[in-house]
Amino acid sequence: MLETIRNAWKIADLRKKLLFTFAILLLYRLGNVIPVPFVNTTTMSEMFNSAQMQNSILGLFNMMSGSAFSKATLFALSIQPYINASIIVQLLTIAIPALERLSKEGGEEGKKKIEKITRISTVVLGLLMGWAYWVMIKNYNLQWGSALLVDTGFIPGLTVVLSLAAGACLVMWLGDLISERGIGNGISMILFANIVSRLPEMLIGLGKNVVHEFSGYWYVALIAIVGMVALIMFIVFITNAERRIPVSYAKRVVGRKVYGGQNTFLPIKVNMSGVLPIIFAQSVASLPATIAMFLNKADDSNPWYRYAWSNTSVVYLVIYLLLIIAFSYFYATIQYNPVEVSNNLRKNGGFIPGYRPGRPTSDFIARVINKITLFGAIFLGIVAILPIVVGMIDDKFKDMAIGGTSVIIVVAVALETVQVIEAQMMMRHYKGFLE
Repeated sequence: MLETIRNAWKIADLRKKLLFTFAILLLYRLGNVIPVPFVNTTTMSEMFNSAQMQNSILGLFNMMSGSAFSKATLFALSIQPYINASIIVQLLTIAIPALERLSKEGGEEGKKKIEKITRISTVVLGLLMGWAYWVMIKNYNLQWGSALLVDTGFIPGLTVVLSLAAGACLVMWLGDLISERGIGNGISMILFANIVSRLPEMLIGLGKNVVHEFSGYWYVALIAIVGMVALIMFIVFITNAERRIPVSYAKRVVGRKVYGGQNTFLPIKVNMSGVLPIIFAQSVASLPATIAMFLNKADDSNPWYRYAWSNTSVVYLVIYLLLIIAFSYFYATIQYNPVEVSNNLRKNGGFIPGYRPGRPTSDFIARVINKITLFGAIFLGIVAILPIVVGMIDDKFKDMAIGGTSVIIVVAVALETVQVIEAQMMMRHYKGFLE
C-alpha cells in the first residue's frame, strides 16, 4: 500500500488528487470538533463512556462517526443519513418497478435521478435523526441534573436539529468532492477517517492495559497483539478471495471475421456484501439493550439484561451471528441475479462448460452463490464475535479487543483505495500495442 502511494505521488495528476483528498479529510476532521450550540459536550462525553451506552446502538453510531456522536459536534450524524438513504433507495429500486426501470434502462440520466432521490432522502433522514438526537439529549438531561443542555426551549432545539442536518448534508457534499476530484470512494474515505481517528485512543488504552493488567504476564499481551495481526491478515485474505467460474465463448463467423472462441471466468467475491450485514445485524441485535437503556433497565442486576440483552450474553451472540448470516444472504440476493447473469452469457454466446445455457446455468450459479455466501457470512460472524468472545473469557481483554466491524471497514477501504490508485496509474502508463 505504501509503495503504491509513493509511486502515485510521483505522478503530478495523482499527486493533486491525493492532496485534494487529504485537504477534504482535514476539513472534515475540523468539522468533527466544532460543537453545536446549547449542548455541554463534556458531560455528553462522560455519559457515552458508560458501558450501557457503548453496548447500545448509540455506541455503534459513535464508532461510525469517529466519536463525534458522543461530543455533539457539527458532524455528529456523520455519513449515517446518507448510508441509510442509499440503502432505502436501493431496496425501493427492487420493490418499485418504476425505479427499477429507471436504474436499469435510464442510462446516465436515470442514474442522476436516482442520485437526486438519494440526496433528497439524505436531507429528510438528517432532519429526522437530528430531531431524534435532540429528543435523546432532552430525555437524559434530567437524569444528569440538567447538565447536558444549556436551554431546552424550542429555538435551541430547532438550532440543534438544523445544525446536525446541515452537517450531514455537508458531509455528503464532501464525500462527493472526494469521489469527483479526489482519488474516489468519498463516503468510504470519510468512514475510514472516522475509524482511524479512534486509533490513538485505542493504542493508549492498549498500553495502559499492558502495563497495569498484564504486569508480569508480558507473554499474554504478546499473544493478544499477535492475534490482532493474524485477524487482520485473515480479513485481507478473505476480502481478496473469490470463486472463479470458468466461462467459454463459442466461435462466431460474422462476414469474414471470426469472433469468440475465448476462455475466461466469472469472478464471485467470497465477501460480496462487505461490512453491511455486520452493521445491520449489530443495529438490530442492539435494539433490546437500547430499549433497556431508555427504560433504565440496563443493569447487570437485571437478569433479562444480563443474560439476554447485554452484548456479553450467549443469547446476544447467537442472535447476532444468525442476523449476520440472514443479512448476508439478503444482500447477496440483491446484488447478484443468477437468471440475469445466465441470460447475459447466452446473449453473448458464452456458456459454462458442462451446463446448458438457460435454466441449468442459472441454477448452477445460484448454488455456487449460496455456498460462497454461507462461507462469507461465517467469516463475517467470526470476525464480529471474536473480540466479544475474547472479552467474555477474560475481562483483561475486554477493553483491548478491536471491534470486528472497524477492522473490516478499515481493511476493505484500504484495499479498495489501493486498487483504484493502481488502476489510475495503469491508465497513465499504458503503452499500447504499438510498443
